[in-house]
Amino acid sequence: MASAIDRRTLLGALPLLTAAPRAGAAPALGRPFAFDFQRLRAEAARRARQPYSPPTPPPADILDRLGYQAWGEIHFDPDKALFRDTNLPVTFFHLGQWFRKPVRMYEVEGGVAREIPYDPADFSMPADSPAKRLGPSAGFAGFRVQEPKDGRLDWRKNDWVAFLGGCYFRAIGELYQYGLSARAVALDTAVNGRPEEFPDFTRIYLEKPAPGSNVITACALLEGPSIVGACQFRMTRGKGVIMDVDQSLHLRRDVARLGLAPLTSMYWFSETVKPTGVDWRPEVHDSDGLEMWTGRGERLWRPLNDPSSVAVSAFEDENPKGFGLMQRDRNFDHYLDGVYYDRRPSLWVEPKGPWGKGSVQLIELPTRDEISDNVVAAWAPQAPVRAGQALDLSYRLYWLADNPNPAPLARCVATRMGAGGQPGLPRPPGVRKFVVEFLGGPLATLPFGVVPQMDLSTSRGRLTDYRFMEPVPDGVAGHWRAHFDLADTPGSQPVELRLQLVVAGRPASEAWLYQYHPFVNGT
Repeated sequence: MASAIDRRTLLGALPLLTAAPRAGAAPALGRPFAFDFQRLRAEAARRARQPYSPPTPPPADILDRLGYQAWGEIHFDPDKALFRDTNLPVTFFHLGQWFRKPVRMYEVEGGVAREIPYDPADFSMPADSPAKRLGPSAGFAGFRVQEPKDGRLDWRKNDWVAFLGGCYFRAIGELYQYGLSARAVALDTAVNGRPEEFPDFTRIYLEKPAPGSNVITACALLEGPSIVGACQFRMTRGKGVIMDVDQSLHLRRDVARLGLAPLTSMYWFSETVKPTGVDWRPEVHDSDGLEMWTGRGERLWRPLNDPSSVAVSAFEDENPKGFGLMQRDRNFDHYLDGVYYDRRPSLWVEPKGPWGKGSVQLIELPTRDEISDNVVAAWAPQAPVRAGQALDLSYRLYWLADNPNPAPLARCVATRMGAGGQPGLPRPPGVRKFVVEFLGGPLATLPFGVVPQMDLSTSRGRLTDYRFMEPVPDGVAGHWRAHFDLADTPGSQPVELRLQLVVAGRPASEAWLYQYHPFVNGT
């Protein structure tokens, strides 16, 4: 699932793309033509019946010289921002080594669209920048929407949403920090014998926001060898960022794994397991788990892994209520890093209307650093996806600190592992101990002396008799630990574990699901 885009390059470069203001008029726009989302849908359907024709990138030798440093020295002139007379001015990204395919940009006002021409004079850059050799028809790499930050009116220094590279986009949450990304679609991610396909937004239409509005709408034409799509994003800046997404997707050819509403993140290690001496920080991750709310109303939590090989998990469902890659751990001392992993947004997907039968699929790739996204979560329809098929999809994305619809149950706040057996006694070989912490919900109001029970199961191996519950001695009401040991798991095949706390025969917590990899974890 990794693409040519280095996520650390992107995250590191976004704050650099600012410039001192200089006077200048907005660029002259292209010829006017009628535009709305329905017209874009019709165009996508028409293009799907034609062979794929990829956009022509500028000369590769020039783009290769626009690496991290050279690209980061190119800044769009904020005084030439689109919609600079509104609350939501838009500036543009330049092409470079990591963002090679041009995107045609359009302004839309009153149902009329006009192309925004690329002009190198709209960017400030060093006199010797390789970008000066690209010429006046190079094109843009993407866009971002600006805003004031912390009450300051200089919107040039902050943005809250960015579309950059392929069909990727991201937004800051309520904690003012970028983190994980979303995509318009994921095609054949982690399919044996088939390379993953990365379609592109080739045209983006930006609708001028109303005066004083905090809502901006962008429409995008999605194109790739296997797919053509029309996508509409209605983006609202409030406590965090909320995006209402409508898609009309048309398949040019069969797809083995179609990922809808895909989320892309990074997980390297956490308190669960960490190789000795691999890094100085206690934890490194943008997301620490996959949260699901099934069509049956069940709440599930699956902590993320850094596996030794590609791992694909499928959680079958029908008409899911939601799923998301979440960052639950908000304690800075658990990261100790100035890139603020504790502030990274959680991203929740809320389907609109029935999605039918399928599965939430979680794909985890091995990583040995934090520079690459190695986690994908997406909805995969149960029915095969064939050439000529059309799919319409609507959903809402919540870029927040937490789930917008939290369960009234205790939630998992930590998963830990260690040697099995009882402290102070000889440890039995080949036994792994799990300690899972839950917090809140019904656990916070348990009568004195009442101990929650474990509803525990495993796909293989043996759960020993050594298991118990205990309150965490931190003075926080409703904070409990479940201890249990797992034995007899030879080989490297993963073990699927499930745990839910029960009080008086009723669920008191979400269901904890974990994929344990014995070989990776040393037993």
